[in-house]
Amino acid sequence: MKRTTRFAATIAAASLVLAACSSDSDEKKTEEPAGDDTQSSEAEGTDETEDESEAEGEGGENADLTYDYNETPYDEVSDGGTLTTAIAEISEQANPFHQDATAYSSDLWRWYNPQFAYFDGDGTWHFHPAYFDDVVEDEVDGNTVVTFKIKEEATYNDGTPIDWRTFEAIWKSNNGESEDYAPNSTDGYSQIKSVEAGASDKEAVVTFDGTYAWWQGLFNMGMHPAIADPEVYAEGFIQQVHPEWGAGPYKVENIDFQKGEATFVPNEKWWGDKGKLDKRVFKQMESQASLNAFKNGETDATGVGSEERLTAVEDMSGIEIRKGARPFSALMMLNSDSEHLADINVRKAVFEGVNREVVAGIVFQGIDYSETPPGSFTLFSIQEGYEDNFSKAVQYNPAEAQKTLEEAGWTDEDGDGIREKDGEKLTLMLPVLGDSKTSKDMAAAYQSMMKAIGIDLQIEERPTSDFSQVITQKEFDMFGLAFSSSDPFGVAYFEQIYGSDSGLNRSGTGTEELDAKIAEMKKIADRDEQIKAANELEVEAFKTYGIIPLYNGPDYIAVKEGLANFGAYGFAIVPVETIGWVK
Repeated sequence: MKRTTRFAATIAAASLVLAACSSDSDEKKTEEPAGDDTQSSEAEGTDETEDESEAEGEGGENADLTYDYNETPYDEVSDGGTLTTAIAEISEQANPFHQDATAYSSDLWRWYNPQFAYFDGDGTWHFHPAYFDDVVEDEVDGNTVVTFKIKEEATYNDGTPIDWRTFEAIWKSNNGESEDYAPNSTDGYSQIKSVEAGASDKEAVVTFDGTYAWWQGLFNMGMHPAIADPEVYAEGFIQQVHPEWGAGPYKVENIDFQKGEATFVPNEKWWGDKGKLDKRVFKQMESQASLNAFKNGETDATGVGSEERLTAVEDMSGIEIRKGARPFSALMMLNSDSEHLADINVRKAVFEGVNREVVAGIVFQGIDYSETPPGSFTLFSIQEGYEDNFSKAVQYNPAEAQKTLEEAGWTDEDGDGIREKDGEKLTLMLPVLGDSKTSKDMAAAYQSMMKAIGIDLQIEERPTSDFSQVITQKEFDMFGLAFSSSDPFGVAYFEQIYGSDSGLNRSGTGTEELDAKIAEMKKIADRDEQIKAANELEVEAFKTYGIIPLYNGPDYIAVKEGLANFGAYGFAIVPVETIGWVK
């Protein structure tokens, strides 16, 4: 989402790399098609890119977090102009707080709804001064208390004041207490015990149950109180939006879910610094189409993190390649609700049979980048406290994978190399979204790996625009996605990833026992101690065999020269009004 920390999960298109599923509820983690290199995502970084450093070791030893988005002061950005980029899909569920939303839902949401906070590239949090006079953290009777002092002029487009009720609506619809809502994440919100008016309705007082170290990952995107109606929350944004409930420097001109286009223009009701652009346009495109559009001057930025895409643009004039590290985790997700993967031994064998170095080699081929395979979804190797938890849980070992299957009763009865049990072949299905060569090469590699241990992996090619359907309807046995983080508070979203009833945990794995341990871990007040406990729990979580960390990778974004506050973001989420063209 989730920054409010946001994580994204992606599945699909170009090289099984992008980000996955969140919203704000605060985006924490969000879902996108892995390997989708159709567009640059303003929240989660962008498709496939590259960094110059090789990862090594643990605990922040790999490389500094680098970023390049041509950070430009507001007054040095021109008034006017249009910014057009490709997007993998205009998500059917446009409410980014809902569990069926994707990273793309959040990408559009922040262009016409309140953006309460933003982050620098290194993850430093700032409240947005157009919305708040101040945000104050206190500790009262052992509880963390955060007071949001809201600007008097802050108002939704329909005239409704932005006041403490907005914070109450976000909390109640995302804290997990009511079955009327299906939030993408309850992390953080479930630890709040009250949201009340302070000295006036324009003061929101948020009181946690005990101390809470990661509060800057919450309430970073606004939500009109009307959306807290359960029916509106679930159904009111399916292939539709409500511009009247928005607020900010831009408003909706048009969102066409069938055509796959979204256009935003300046909002005459905005009280803050005017948005610099005359128009912001998103167009749904497949991978190759997005590359062609950039080369033809039809779009202004695109991801070029694969050899194919980088080579295609490197001789173009009038462009820049912006590079940085990407707080992004590509993964393989297994659906434990599917017939064969309900058997934990089959999932374990798949884990043992996936060669992550081969996968990364395909993704990074031709871009002069390499890394040690990641070992955590909690922290990145560039962060203090990181540990390689995956390697403590499982190792690549095809021989052991075959043994695991054999002992579970899966044998090669026909001598064709494919195992079966009770007369049924061990066949799994992997959807591949989009037309990226990298994605197709990765799928072929997975097919070969699975065949080596006796699994028949069938590939199903689908358009990138099917991403939401594939992930929400769980139309997969194995699926390549990604979690993308827009803040550095990864431990805060542990339950979002591994909780057995989390909307982001599409693998369906987890246990009540693990849930209870996660709940206890979240109560630890000291950040360092909580990180230590999370590392121990993540080893246990990996042994439920739901998600495999594949690679992190760098960020390479090709942009037209002069594009300001846009590119390889690192942890940055920038105020949308600052994005534009340098004077």
